[in-house]
Amino acid sequence: MAASAMMFCIIAFVSCSRHGRGGEGAIVLHVDEGVLALMSKASAAEIPDTNEFILEIYGPDGAVVYSGLYGNSPEVISVPAGSCNIRIRSCEFTRPQFACPQYGDDQCVVVPSGGTVDVTLNCRQVNSGIKLNIDSGFLTAYPAGALLLKASSGSLVYSYSEKRVAYFQPDNVSLVLSNNGKDEVLMTRGLAAREVLVVNVGVSGTSQSGSGISVQVDTSRIWSAEDYVIGGSSGKGDSPENAMGVAQARASAGMTKVWVSGYVVGGDLTSSASGISFSAPFKSNTNIAIAARSSVADKNSCLSVQLPAGEVRDALNLVANPSVLGRQVLLYGDIVDAYFGLVGIKNVTEYRVKQ
Repeated sequence: MAASAMMFCIIAFVSCSRHGRGGEGAIVLHVDEGVLALMSKASAAEIPDTNEFILEIYGPDGAVVYSGLYGNSPEVISVPAGSCNIRIRSCEFTRPQFACPQYGDDQCVVVPSGGTVDVTLNCRQVNSGIKLNIDSGFLTAYPAGALLLKASSGSLVYSYSEKRVAYFQPDNVSLVLSNNGKDEVLMTRGLAAREVLVVNVGVSGTSQSGSGISVQVDTSRIWSAEDYVIGGSSGKGDSPENAMGVAQARASAGMTKVWVSGYVVGGDLTSSASGISFSAPFKSNTNIAIAARSSVADKNSCLSVQLPAGEVRDALNLVANPSVLGRQVLLYGDIVDAYFGLVGIKNVTEYRVKQ
């Protein structure tokens, strides 16, 4: 089943790639960083920074147009007109690993000659996982035994004290008991993308397998990362973990006391069309500009931010803190219609700078 699905994806990718039209167009990409924290349910791993996501764009002939970090990509990406493929991943994932959820999106877009296509990347979890809850009696019954999770892409030893989720590519995954030189398959389960299973492993008096081991999938704790979508926007802004992204904030002028997430891209704002500095040295300590990614260099893609006197200004102004440039910040304040000619944030009372 997994092989068939993979072959379908390859065929779809190739057929999409070969529809060329001639000429050039452009792609503008967006990811809403404000919803990143919603992905952390399946793992205690650090929430990924979309600036570090791996982005690949292929033209109609299959040639690479861009390959690199999302945060380093141009805001407007020139591409050959025709069907272009976009692939983004939070990390490389080629073998089973603990605590390594992978998020991503694949899209095929048709870019008209001389036109621009606006693309929203909805990054969902693309791998799958298993978490074992191992009964304390297991170590007593099998002191020399080991539990392994095996798939076609590799295997992981799941120690009795392991608490993390083991992640695999969508595939059939087997739970294997290795004891006294013999391997016994206790369970095999097909895992779909975004699926994380919790499996209880214990020692029973009557055994399904003859080994005295009971294995049960906890159906009340099967979850899907469909609930943790990067690019969603409903109900955002009520906490730092649920902050709005820049795009949503720009459409939410008038909202007060909300959290907004973005990357510091410049300062020295004025009301002129080009009134913003994107590189040091900076002269004004009263304002900064944030955007959806650190590579933005267009004022119209920014939110202006007023820095009130006190702790907020002391920590975030680029005159005294040039290292803040390019960093992701979370700001709690009011979204206003206009500040230096842009939708902006005023009355900032709380802030966080991601390390």
